[in-house]
Amino acid sequence: MTKKKIYSIINQKGGVGKTTTTINLGTAMAACDAKVLLIDMDPQGNLSTGLGISPSERQFGCYNILTSTKTIDECVIQTEIPNLDLVTANESLLGVEIELSSSEDRALRLKKGIERINSYDFILLDCPPALNIITLNALAASDGALVPLQAEFYALEGLSQLLKTIKSISTTINKKLKLSGVVLTMFDKRNNLSLQVEEDVRGYLDNDVFLTKIPRNIRLSEAPSHGLPALIYDHRCSGSEAYIELAREFLNREDWKFV
Repeated sequence: MTKKKIYSIINQKGGVGKTTTTINLGTAMAACDAKVLLIDMDPQGNLSTGLGISPSERQFGCYNILTSTKTIDECVIQTEIPNLDLVTANESLLGVEIELSSSEDRALRLKKGIERINSYDFILLDCPPALNIITLNALAASDGALVPLQAEFYALEGLSQLLKTIKSISTTINKKLKLSGVVLTMFDKRNNLSLQVEEDVRGYLDNDVFLTKIPRNIRLSEAPSHGLPALIYDHRCSGSEAYIELAREFLNREDWKFV
């Protein structure tokens, strides 16, 4: 049996690189011979689209796990990338908050579903841009929270609230939850604001901030329209190289034994 580690890729703000990070970090980890499962928890289904899964292939997914209508094994799709599997999402997730509102275990549905599988080294949860019941399920099931943080003016303001949420959950429904790290995204080293945000975040969180920074890169933006991770679409672009380095840094923190 594999000792799996579960991580929420989370930020309540949209457009900060959560899905891009989930896809490309997961792909890079799979290339290091880790068995990885990605779970799309956003009703928009961008993670599923970014891996080339058409809407017609998303019959069963995260919604079914949260509503306990299917087991996670029944929802897993094998991608074309070795060692990388996926649980999709669709618009059915939009109504899940109302459907679970009267359930006593509404925050623990994902945790109970994931407990049944032991064939992965890492499970990455691509959370929606909101602190709702879906995100709560992700955090309740996770060992850690990985926060993509766009290098912009309001970055620290949103981060402070998110850290309070993580701390609150770690003292109530999930005592093993911790901040696994912050990764700066859409970073432009020529921009003084990016450099100032980096200085502020590192001053605030120190070693919790990954050394690797994800640059602004057009190839990262283009890749999802081709249904491919950037690492496959163009593995030599600066964005892909950064995610490869992030995976190396992340796995080193996990004491992963590289082949």
